[in-house]
Amino acid sequence: MFQTFKEWFWLERFWLPPTVKWSDLEDHDGLIFVKPSHLYMTIPYAFVLIIIRHFFQKFIASPLAKTFGIKEEVRKKIIPNSVLENFFKHSTKKPSQTDIYGLAKKCNLTERQVERWFRRRQNQDRPCRMKKFQESCWRFTFYLIITIAGIAFLYDKPWVYDLWEVWKGYPRQPLLPSQYWYYILEMSFYWSLLFSLGSDIKRKDFLANVIHHLAAVSLMSFSWCANYIRSGTLVMIVHDVADIWLESAKMFSYAGWKQTCNTLFFIFSTVFLISRLIIFPFWILYCTLILPLHYLQPFFSYIFLNLQLMVLQVLNLYWSYLILKMLKRSIFTKSIRDVRSDSEDEYEEEEEEEEKKKEAREGKETDRLKNSLGANRHLIPNGQHGY
Repeated sequence: MFQTFKEWFWLERFWLPPTVKWSDLEDHDGLIFVKPSHLYMTIPYAFVLIIIRHFFQKFIASPLAKTFGIKEEVRKKIIPNSVLENFFKHSTKKPSQTDIYGLAKKCNLTERQVERWFRRRQNQDRPCRMKKFQESCWRFTFYLIITIAGIAFLYDKPWVYDLWEVWKGYPRQPLLPSQYWYYILEMSFYWSLLFSLGSDIKRKDFLANVIHHLAAVSLMSFSWCANYIRSGTLVMIVHDVADIWLESAKMFSYAGWKQTCNTLFFIFSTVFLISRLIIFPFWILYCTLILPLHYLQPFFSYIFLNLQLMVLQVLNLYWSYLILKMLKRSIFTKSIRDVRSDSEDEYEEEEEEEEKKKEAREGKETDRLKNSLGANRHLIPNGQHGY
């Protein structure tokens, strides 16, 4: 059964142009061609990247965060309460005033005590700035390294400057060592992001990120097996170049350097909109959708490749909408809030600040009451202190 499926899956008509056989892509005369088995290494490399990330965040990102003034946040402990905990986990994390009244009666607490318990319990699950800085620092470092490597790999390649070269001799195009490592490292990185989704901060665009990572892995795997390596490297470099500026802007945002963050964000927006809405559709998609028709008749892998690239472009349009929304907000409010990823966290941080203010006010009221009682205690007649 499995062997039958395998034979069907790897039918040449699904992957290669008509008249081309898998035997045409076998290694010969010192030339190496892509093989699906090469992709097996991306899984162990992904776990290697996760291990590297752990030590990077501990020994590089954390000290760097402290240099920027970001400290480990100490969350206030909550008093264990099984009734409130059960309601928090199975009903809602933000109870209504009616819920608070009922829970207060059930637990023999005041409504203010219940409100404070829920606020502190919500804080237990919120990611601290240190963790967010560590994640962005790791991504910034990887995107910076892989972009520099991509430029070094591609700057002397003829298909970067002449798109017709992308399809010259296709699919009998040998694999270069630089292409191998560029592809394998990039794919391993996206696998590592998928594997760490459970432990990473869950952001507003979580679902879009999952789709993006899966689409990226699927697209790179498919383009590898069908030997679309040349166009694949162009897609990767165009998409990586903007992410450097986004992650650096986030790092400075978490550090409280708002002016630097705003400057980097405007650079990111410019690079993103140019690379994703101009270069990608009018350069890359033109290269993969139009130019092949001068060499080949449409076939399955050609259609499937372009369908995946169009899905990627839909995601680019979605993120562009969010970025433009942020730019509009920044023009009128003079501040940037990351609606793309961190908006929920920022609203929660505002609530946390409000909680601190409330508790400070409550503390002042208590102290004022104590002082008032202490100051007026001598006015109370003897024998009436019990009232």
